Amino acid sequence: MKHSLLTKTLLIAAAVPLFAGCVTREVVYQPAPPPGAPPPNAVVVDPTPPPPQVEVIPVAPDPTYVWIGGSYGWYGGRWVWGPGRWAPRPRVGAVWVGPHWGYHGHRRVWVGGYWH
Repeated sequence: MKHSLLTKTLLIAAAVPLFAGCVTREVVYQPAPPPGAPPPNAVVVDPTPPPPQVEVIPVAPDPTYVWIGGSYGWYGGRWVWGPGRWAPRPRVGAVWVGPHWGYHGHRRVWVGGYWH
């Protein structure tokens, strides 16, 4: 009986690695942007967006949520309105920086909103 229990235990211990999943890590290298290129979340656009639309802000689903106002985004060669929404902070102390016009070198660029 002792011999049988020991054999079963050894067989189970030997079989465990066969059922364990393999974990692989893939490293993806992205090329650096060329010198003078705008930041990744910036779009070089000539026409300015229309004035923001008026929004009615609903009650927050939770006191920790932050209101992200609606804004225009550049899609398919034209400005498209994206409505505002409540969103949880990605980390404590994070601040939402809304989309805005900025400069990259001497070019005026539209910078999408982001958490800072």
